[in-house]
This record gives sequence, structure tokens and C-alpha cells, in this order.
Amino acid sequence: MAQQTERIFVLPGDQINPSVIPSHPKRPLKLGPGLRHIPPSELLPTVAGQLVTDYKKNSIWVEYNGGRYIPAVGDLVIGTVARSVVDYYYVTLSDYTSNAALPQLAFEMATKKTRPQLNPGALVYARVTLANRHMDPELECVSATSGKAEGLGPLNGGMLYDISLGMARRLLMRKSVEEGKVVVLEELGSAGLAFETAVGRNGKMWVNSESTKTVLLVGRAVQETDEKNLDAEQQKKLVRKLVKEMS
Repeated sequence: MAQQTERIFVLPGDQINPSVIPSHPKRPLKLGPGLRHIPPSELLPTVAGQLVTDYKKNSIWVEYNGGRYIPAVGDLVIGTVARSVVDYYYVTLSDYTSNAALPQLAFEMATKKTRPQLNPGALVYARVTLANRHMDPELECVSATSGKAEGLGPLNGGMLYDISLGMARRLLMRKSVEEGKVVVLEELGSAGLAFETAVGRNGKMWVNSESTKTVLLVGRAVQETDEKNLDAEQQKKLVRKLVKEMS
């Protein structure tokens, strides 16, 4: 029986052995960032990094910490509104990608009268719905199936922090503590700090709290964990140190 996950280092253009590509009999194959599909069945890496195969979820992607974010359908991202036109907002996802188009009606319960009025510089939490190297990315802030926001939409207040793409993916894992080995946010909550976060696959993390000190502390803790690649015990020590300094 295959193990749940497998990691292999790959370079752009490498041949991927078909034996490592998951083939669940009932689930469609999910391709994550860093891979290009060449019909009918060839997969090629577009970046250097760890090829990660999750057999349980029938998904495969390339884990990398490079500074360039490449949009992929389904990614949760934090974008900054650059400008607006009649029916769209144009949103910046990173310094290295084209602005993404966000329809002004792609919000929960939005109509021409009730759609959000977002000025340049406003932050939005969105999902990538179109990612094609020949076209600009497209976003939505509402679930196409439920019609609900499900946590997406404008991000008011708080502060935006840059994190590595690898840290963003780890934080976005359903079991970020067990699988991603990131305990820093859980430890901060256990220390009695009240805050909320949103993480974008494009290397962005938004932190909000009634306390400015808490916002700064959470951002610093996550960035230091990321930059120093701290393990779980080191993350716990860091949190204790920062909370003690704040009190």
C-alpha cells in the first residue's frame, strides 16, 4: 500500500515517473502549483522544488519557496485592489504577476446597488478561478456552489505581512500543526492572545486584532518562524519569549 505522501526533488522540465502520480479510482487528480499538464497525460515541473504527492487526496504539486507566485485554480490569495473599471476590480497578487480581474458582483449577495465599494489599496481575500499563462488570472470572493462568502471578501483593518510561499502552503494545510509542523499560531492563541488571520497562497498573511501590539507580535512570530525555519519546540520558545516581552 502506498504511503500517504511522497516527496521528490525536481527541476523545471524534469520527466515525472508515472508511478508517483496518484490515480484514485473515484477522485479526479488535483494539480497544484508548479506543474503543467501536457495532454494527454504528461506532467512537467515549471519550478525547482519538492514534488509532493498526496495519495489520500489524489493531489500532486511542487513545494517551493521562490519569490515568484504562479496562480493556480483554487488557490486562496490575498490581493490589493489596484484600480477599478465598470464591472471589475483589478487586483495585485504579487510583484511578478499580472493584475487579476475580480468581478464586482463576485461577492456574497452582491448586486449593482449593494456591491462593495473598494478603493485602491483595499485588501481582499479571494479564490483563483482562472489561471492560464495566456490570460490574466481571475478571482471570486464567493463560493460558486453555495453562493456564500465562506470567509472570502474584503479584509478590513489589520496588517499585511509577507511570508514565503512554502510557509503559506503549510499554514493553509487542513492540519497545519500535524502536517505543516506550524504550531506558532496555536501557541499564540493558547497564550491568551485574541486575533484573526487570513493566509494567501501568494505569500501573504493578514492579521487583525483589537490590540495593535497583538497584531505586531503575531506577524513577527510567524515571519521569524518562517525565516529561521524553526521546529515545533523552537516555535513554542519563541512565543513564550515574545509574549513575555509584550507583557
